Amino acid sequence: MKLRNILSYIAVAVAASFLTLFFMAPREDSRLSKLEALATLIDEKFVEDYDETAMVDAAAAAMIDSLGNRWSYYIPAGEYQSYLEQMKNAYVGIGVTIVTREDGYIDIQKVEPGSPAQEAGIQPGDVLVAVEGTDVSALTVEEIKSRVRGTAGTWVKLQLRRGEELLDLSVERREIQTIVATGTMLENQVGLVQIVNFDSRCKSETLAAVESLLAQGAQALIFDVRYNPGGYKDEMVGILDYLLPEGPLFRSVDYAGKEEVDLSDEKHLDIPMAVLVNRDSYSAAELFAAALQEYEAAIVVGEHTTGKGHFQYTFSLSDGSAAVLSVGRYSTPKGVNLDGVGIAPDVEVPVEEELYYKIYGGYVLPQDDPQIQAALEALK
Repeated sequence: MKLRNILSYIAVAVAASFLTLFFMAPREDSRLSKLEALATLIDEKFVEDYDETAMVDAAAAAMIDSLGNRWSYYIPAGEYQSYLEQMKNAYVGIGVTIVTREDGYIDIQKVEPGSPAQEAGIQPGDVLVAVEGTDVSALTVEEIKSRVRGTAGTWVKLQLRRGEELLDLSVERREIQTIVATGTMLENQVGLVQIVNFDSRCKSETLAAVESLLAQGAQALIFDVRYNPGGYKDEMVGILDYLLPEGPLFRSVDYAGKEEVDLSDEKHLDIPMAVLVNRDSYSAAELFAAALQEYEAAIVVGEHTTGKGHFQYTFSLSDGSAAVLSVGRYSTPKGVNLDGVGIAPDVEVPVEEELYYKIYGGYVLPQDDPQIQAALEALK
């Protein structure tokens, strides 16, 4: 197949972007001519063999990178399914969290309760040695994941090491739903709600966690959106509508100039609240904290946030890949765009790098977490 044919989907994308210009002028668009000429030149003149798919992927990624927008990016066809699974907070697999060892093998860090891995007898601390007879030390992490994952209802053969013993197990692949929000009761009747992202099921799991904590007697709440990369606007707005009184929650304007304002009704949760943020809180996580801060409904504790002010759409391309493009801008209830600015916490509590990553990994208990403790103090 000619490279210029493989490049056609890029040409179609460019043509769509400049559709008005194309119909106004009968001449061939010079931008498309350049791509086609380069494809023909490589096909006919380049002396070595080359990977056509890799070249097209590189060309597509370079087009989007040239926009200079960190929130727009290209997804190769081989990675698109994983992207969709991430947005669904679900994947087909066996239900384990893995960490790479220095010797190339894989530590089983966590086994999800009720997962196929747990049913098969896999335990945290086991070492993954082989998948389908292939030694994993010779594979990349992505290659290991792709071999363990597969079609729901099929089985994968694993070899694990537990101490000095080698175990050969066959584990069924099933759809695994990742937990989005959890609730924990802290001291002084304060409930802690940890939100991993604002993708699918965030609203339902977050509100379920809040209701459970209130039923246990919680008199105040801390929402933890540290390390939270955001997600779907509707999930965030649904939670804010539950928490905040009547008024605007989210403002946006898209590439066509269409403006939208999401509103809250008068029903709300009237108890003391705090929100934990850090430099890896962005997108919907920032907007969530900013809305609570602007309504003076919650104290924001932690570190200055990232500063994101664009929202994105995902466009599928003809070869199974996709382009994620910034197509509009959004702002806080008061109309503040956070792009490059972020939000400043009411109570700033920086942490050293080592502790920062320990908190991210879940290795720090609430009583040893200075940001949670600062939030508890602020709520007194």
